[in-house]
Amino acid sequence: MLRFENLCKRYDKRVIFQGLRYGAGTGCVALNDETGSGKSILLGILAGEIEPDEGEVWIDKHSMHSAPIEAKSLLAYVPDDCMPYSLQTGREYLERVASDRQTTVDSQALDLADRFGLTPHLEKRFEQMSFGTRKKIFLTAAVLGDVKVVIADEPVAGLDAPARAVLIDLFKTLSEDRTVFFSSYDVDFTQACSAKMISFAELGAGV
Repeated sequence: MLRFENLCKRYDKRVIFQGLRYGAGTGCVALNDETGSGKSILLGILAGEIEPDEGEVWIDKHSMHSAPIEAKSLLAYVPDDCMPYSLQTGREYLERVASDRQTTVDSQALDLADRFGLTPHLEKRFEQMSFGTRKKIFLTAAVLGDVKVVIADEPVAGLDAPARAVLIDLFKTLSEDRTVFFSSYDVDFTQACSAKMISFAELGAGV
């Protein structure tokens, strides 16, 4: 469902990574590597938010380069900061995502929001939310529509113990028929999600 080949990213003369390649079907995959290795940049490329200097990404056989609309319609992206627009409310964000995916904010999404403890916060603007609350809004949006791939940057950061348990259950459920690709330093969380742990070395990275 998720595949990338020969990915390369440079900033000025610095090569962040090059030659990255990987393919993942259903299940959870956790990217664990040292700080500054380029994990957030790679996830941004996979989500179509950052342009690679070389290489290609496919989401369920749709090329992020030649068919970006089709590819992005099948993925959910949870960035590290989760701040789409400071004046937007949580409910407005969920409704916009649902509209983009040609669906509605259904009972499944509202139930997940309630399990995350979000119900009292849905009418708040993002600028009024804590870091963890913003992240939970984005994670809730991952169940909207026909998503095939979920990409998440440090998804457990900012979450308390009850929300962490909900996230583990969510990732295990999503991974039954989808690809969940996330970065995390938290080995216990990764193992609880039954995720395969990989590093840049296993992606064929070279500089």
